[in-house]
Amino acid sequence: MADRSDRVGRHNGSVSTNPSRSRMTGQQRREQLIVVGRQVFAERGVGATTVEEIASKAGVTKPLIYEHFGGKEGLYAVVVDREMARMLEVITKALTADESSPHQLLEDAALAVLTYIQDSPDGFRVLTHDSPSWHTGGSLGSLMSDIAVQVEQALATTFKKTNLDMKSVPIYAQMLLGCIALTGEWWLESGRKVKKEELAAHMVNLIWNGLTGMEPKPKLGRKS
Repeated sequence: MADRSDRVGRHNGSVSTNPSRSRMTGQQRREQLIVVGRQVFAERGVGATTVEEIASKAGVTKPLIYEHFGGKEGLYAVVVDREMARMLEVITKALTADESSPHQLLEDAALAVLTYIQDSPDGFRVLTHDSPSWHTGGSLGSLMSDIAVQVEQALATTFKKTNLDMKSVPIYAQMLLGCIALTGEWWLESGRKVKKEELAAHMVNLIWNGLTGMEPKPKLGRKS
């Protein structure tokens, strides 16, 4: 009977790193390497990470990483793609809820981002690190661009009702996303001392009350 420590699984964010290769299937080993790679990339950044470090932490030999991913670059690409898809899924679900008011959509979106950060802190750190020059895949910037399209659709309803300039919807969508994403990053790195529901309420308070008090044609104040 296989020892429990040889099984792939997650417990408080940890994974099995037992080097006994015969105890894992190829798919299980691949999943373990993805989890370990995500942890190391989050801690050190992809540029400072070596294949040797990943192999040592996973309890495997370097050739096994090359066998599954072709090297560090391939593993990084898989980690980024997986985290982007996961984050996009939770936010899309929040922004496309049926019969939700604009205020409720905003609450759901803020909570969705914070929940993702809470459940996948390493994944979020990987996404917020600068992408290396050799990585041609997605990044947090491209992910936010995809999400911004959906945010624009949600904002358009409010803008129409309040006679605001529809051409400025993309501007406010980017600002809204920046507020949520950057606040979420601060929340994670400061130790998440504030409950996510409380933080989401503060974000919604600022964003929503700002939206409801906006001027149709804002101008900067001029000194006399």
